[in-house]
Amino acid sequence: MQVHSESSTSETKQKIANIFRLVGWIAFWIELGLTIGSGIALLFSISGRNFATETNPGIGVGIFWAVAGLLALCFNVFLAFRYTRLAKGLSNPNPERHPRKADTVQILRMSVITSLVGILLCLLGSGATVGVLVAKAVSQPPGVALTDPNMIIRALDVFVAVANINGIAGHFVGIVTSLGLLKWIHNQ
Repeated sequence: MQVHSESSTSETKQKIANIFRLVGWIAFWIELGLTIGSGIALLFSISGRNFATETNPGIGVGIFWAVAGLLALCFNVFLAFRYTRLAKGLSNPNPERHPRKADTVQILRMSVITSLVGILLCLLGSGATVGVLVAKAVSQPPGVALTDPNMIIRALDVFVAVANINGIAGHFVGIVTSLGLLKWIHNQ
C-alpha cells in the first residue's frame, strides 16, 4: 500500500515540476522581453533629455517611477527564472533535495507582492507622464507656430509613457503567472 502512495506522490511532484518548468520559462521570456523593451525606451528618453534646461519636472518624475518599476520587473524576471530552478529541484530523484511546499508558496507570494508594487510604481509613472503630455497638448494653440520649445510634445517624452506601459504589462504577466501557480499548487 505504501508503494502505491509513494508512486502517486512522485507522479504529482513530477506533474508540478513540469508545470513550473513550462510556466517559469514562458513567464521568464515574456517578462525579460518587456523589461528589455522598457529599458530601451527609458534609455532613449534619458539620453535625449537636456537636464540643465529642462523646465518640465513631470517627465523627470515619470522617468523616476519608470526606473523604479523597471527594477521591480528585473526582480520579477529573477523570480520567474527561480520557478525553473524549483522545477529542477522537484525533478531530482532524491526526495530530500525537493523544495518544501512552504518555500515554494513563499516565493510565489513574493512574486505577487513584487508585481503589485511594480504595477503601482509604473502607474504612478504613467500618470505623471500622461499628465505632462496632456498639459502640453492642451496648451498648444491650434494653427499657430509654437514660440516656447518646452511646450512641444517630443517623441522622447512619449518613450517614458511606453516604458511605463511595458512595465505594467510585464508586472501583469508576473502576477498572473504567480497567482495561477499558487492556485494550481493549492489544488494539488
